[in-house]
Amino acid sequence: MEYKDYYEILGVKRDATQSEIKSAYRKLAKKYHPDVNKTPEASAKFKDINEAFEVLSDKDKRARYDSLGSNWQAGANYTPPPGFENFGFGGNGGYSYSSSGINFEDLGGFSDFFNSLFGGGFSSASSRSRGGTNSFYEDLGGFSSRAGRASAKQPQKASVDLNITQEIRVSAKDIFNQKPVSVRINNLEKCTNCSGVGSMCSQCHGTGFVTFSKTLNVKIPPEVKEGQKIRLKGEGKSASNGMKGDLFLVVKFADKDYTINGCDLTKTIEVTPAQAVIGTKKEIQTLHGNINIKIPPRTSCGAVLRLKGLGLPKKSGGYGNLNVKINLAVPKDLTDEQIKLYEQLLKTESV
Repeated sequence: MEYKDYYEILGVKRDATQSEIKSAYRKLAKKYHPDVNKTPEASAKFKDINEAFEVLSDKDKRARYDSLGSNWQAGANYTPPPGFENFGFGGNGGYSYSSSGINFEDLGGFSDFFNSLFGGGFSSASSRSRGGTNSFYEDLGGFSSRAGRASAKQPQKASVDLNITQEIRVSAKDIFNQKPVSVRINNLEKCTNCSGVGSMCSQCHGTGFVTFSKTLNVKIPPEVKEGQKIRLKGEGKSASNGMKGDLFLVVKFADKDYTINGCDLTKTIEVTPAQAVIGTKKEIQTLHGNINIKIPPRTSCGAVLRLKGLGLPKKSGGYGNLNVKINLAVPKDLTDEQIKLYEQLLKTESV
């Protein structure tokens, strides 16, 4: 799931006061309220604004959110801490009211990111009775939309997800060598010292959870595709009952020399215009070692030379191909004499 930067959503600094947070919320809520703003993106924006205020306006929830650290970026891949699904801050019978007076059932519920930190079916202790909204929401202008109605509908309990999904960056050399690739897993776990309560805990410093990390060696399968998931059973999060989730590593190709396509590789090399016209021999580096290749005369820019058996390992044995793509590059240090020769050549060319 994606990490949400609540401070960025409200447009405030991380050390903003409650007064600044409330002021920013008032301004944005008026601007994006569905009764006022009819643009397609307004509803989603309004939901994010209220969710951000729900966290940052509450001392305990803000401290819990801040404990994640300030190095996250909005939209970054985020793995929820285990045990948070059942965490709650107390409430009023399970109704989805919030401290801003907004009924999140009508807005589609809290995001997965919010629920991963504070638990599904969150209920705020600052909520009012079933039919009412608080004075702060009325200060926004007394909107009478579906977002302001409280709902007695009981939210469904969120299922516990013990799986972890993370990217693994893979190069052509990693696949070629067929050796395990080291990948570091960083995650958050419920504090065992205070069982996630967090109060006055020396181990988690009051946050309710601790960071854990481990390094795994992962073998990359032949002919792997970008976006493919590699499953490591039992390497996910752990539940209090001893159950363990799985780790899913999403393959991301990261190679500056090759484009990877199954067991085939593509490598771009540069030749001068003269070399392309006359033809030449050129030494290139491959995963199988350095080789000399022949550039045929009158080779066009973008032409591809196929070198069989110099690619990546195949599942069935053997190797794929290496495709060498030709790119023309004009030398930067041409002499005056060379430039004159190009000028003479240009005169001989037909327009």
